[in-house]
Amino acid sequence: MATARSLGLLLFLLQGSVKGERFIRSEEKPEYAETTERPRNVCLLEGNHEYDSFDLNGIAKCFTKCGSSEDVSCDVENLQRYWLNYESYLLENSKETVDMPFVKALIQNVSTDISEDLLFSLTPSQIPKQMMQGEDQPTDRVRLPKSLFGAFLPGNRSAVRLAITVMDIGAGNVFKNMIITCVFWNVVKGDWDSQGCSTELGDERTVCRCDHLTFFALLLRPILDLATAQTLTRISQAGCGVSMIFLAFTIVFYVALRLSLQRFKSEDAPKIHMALSSSLFLLNLTFLISVGSSSQGPPSSCWVRAAIFHYFLLCVFTWMGLEAFHLYLLAIRVFNTYFGHYFLKLSLLGWGLPALVVIAVGSSNSYGVYTLRDQENRTSLELCWFQKEPVLYATVHGYFLVSFLFGAVVLALVAWKIFTLSSVTAGKEQGQTWRSVFTVLGLSSLVGMTWGLAVLTPLGLSTIYIFALFNSLQGVFIFCWFIILYFPRQSTTAPSSGTARLGQAHSVSQD
Repeated sequence: MATARSLGLLLFLLQGSVKGERFIRSEEKPEYAETTERPRNVCLLEGNHEYDSFDLNGIAKCFTKCGSSEDVSCDVENLQRYWLNYESYLLENSKETVDMPFVKALIQNVSTDISEDLLFSLTPSQIPKQMMQGEDQPTDRVRLPKSLFGAFLPGNRSAVRLAITVMDIGAGNVFKNMIITCVFWNVVKGDWDSQGCSTELGDERTVCRCDHLTFFALLLRPILDLATAQTLTRISQAGCGVSMIFLAFTIVFYVALRLSLQRFKSEDAPKIHMALSSSLFLLNLTFLISVGSSSQGPPSSCWVRAAIFHYFLLCVFTWMGLEAFHLYLLAIRVFNTYFGHYFLKLSLLGWGLPALVVIAVGSSNSYGVYTLRDQENRTSLELCWFQKEPVLYATVHGYFLVSFLFGAVVLALVAWKIFTLSSVTAGKEQGQTWRSVFTVLGLSSLVGMTWGLAVLTPLGLSTIYIFALFNSLQGVFIFCWFIILYFPRQSTTAPSSGTARLGQAHSVSQD
């Protein structure tokens, strides 16, 4: 099927059924009793709603109400289902046309014995109409190949019943405004699905090609506008640059202490901190190179850059998880924590496991150009990254989620232990509570709690800015924590165990 580019807010739905057969809907229409008082907020779709002019007009207003005001509550899922079932209602009730300000539809029987492809116009100002071959074709149209009515329809059908619908959905949350993507309504999943549909973007039109006949539409994926994307990129670049400076200071400070203090050669905690700092430094460096360089060039070059960036990202996630594991041994398990060649084993895991994942992803040819577009379909940012989303979800989102949840659980247990200890000694030492708070904050920078802000980004643009700012400054937080832990002090009095100097606890191995 092919359609020209939609005007941004238009949705067309298509459904075929056998002439003379009763159309089977995903939900049977309930029997209605006598008219009762209608709910105050129809956008919640509480109670029974028919497809009469009263209900249609009232519920159509939800297109613009939903999302435009915090005072209006909406059940978006039910609203979408309501309008999808509306076309089934049109097919069942033998209507020929619908002409309302917010919806226009053409319903007709089509013989399966046709010699030409079927063309329908989707001009939003008028009811869709069938076009003859050779007629001037408008920009927005749908084409049904003649082969669809023969080989692809099961059984001996003399005719099929088609409904072509155009809806003005406004700017609300019902059928959200998104980047242009061709999809169909998957009745099993109860959501839009792109399987079997391809999207061909052009300067003046978009072509959707679907290999099956069902509800389908041209949707737009929620995105950031060009100005916002550029601002977030600058914030991230500035934060990464600052982090790299402080991470370099951290590494230099560690080297100086290792040369001057004998115990630094045997303690594992500083080594793990340095491994995390090194991987984070290299991640920030590759990010700045990726954002600052063009994605144009040989595909192999983009493939290599995406793989390197992916590798160091996974290294950061892995070392944050290993920080949490080491913290668990020091603060929770405490006893029976001896492991031979402990840091060597951690290094093999911290640097080796990400390499195996990247090799597996690279062998599936999943790396390529990743494009962010604005609402006008203009490219706002191009990166050498993933071109297959399922692999991205599995090897980045899933990988991070495991590391983050493990770190969060360990940090919660350690925080409980620290504050329990501080409550016991509260009367003996001033400032104990504040030291406990700073200790937990410092440990949170090691196990990657700033990355957890990513789960808040769907709440709004402000949370995206917060995530971009705080997460890009993780290197600064690590430097501050490292200085607090290991900067030489004149006083020999150490803070109480389990608080500010928890990270300097005994080593769990001797290499």
